[in-house]
Amino acid sequence: MATVTTKPSLTIKRRFKAPPEKVYAAWTDPEKVKQWMGPGEIKALRADSDPRTGGRYRWVMQSPSGEEHDVSGIYREVIPNERLVFTWAWKSTPERESLVTLTFKRDGDGTIMTLQHEQFFDEEARDRHQGGWNSAMEKLDKYLTA
Repeated sequence: MATVTTKPSLTIKRRFKAPPEKVYAAWTDPEKVKQWMGPGEIKALRADSDPRTGGRYRWVMQSPSGEEHDVSGIYREVIPNERLVFTWAWKSTPERESLVTLTFKRDGDGTIMTLQHEQFFDEEARDRHQGGWNSAMEKLDKYLTA
């Protein structure tokens, strides 16, 4: 009997008081990404983005202690203001590539964004990312309503 192993994943749904175009731009425009990317006190130092299928992105973040967190990947699917799919790999563990899918749905004067992060190496990695993403979403919410 074959064993099917399912890699851990997470899904986060948030409503933002901003139109899909503004939420999408916050993920794809490097200057906007630097305003909010990273959980808690972590700040984005550098953001590069080529949001097209096959294009690359790279975000370099820094903790207050000076530790750098460098993540990058390739855009697999880009539908402006609707959907982004990209690989996700930390420079420190490039063999642990996972996949992020973002959908942006208009909801009255706002947007319902669904973030699905799949193919984690293990549950510990998923749990760390869940905390990180939820914290980053708080910063994104503040950025979008500022």
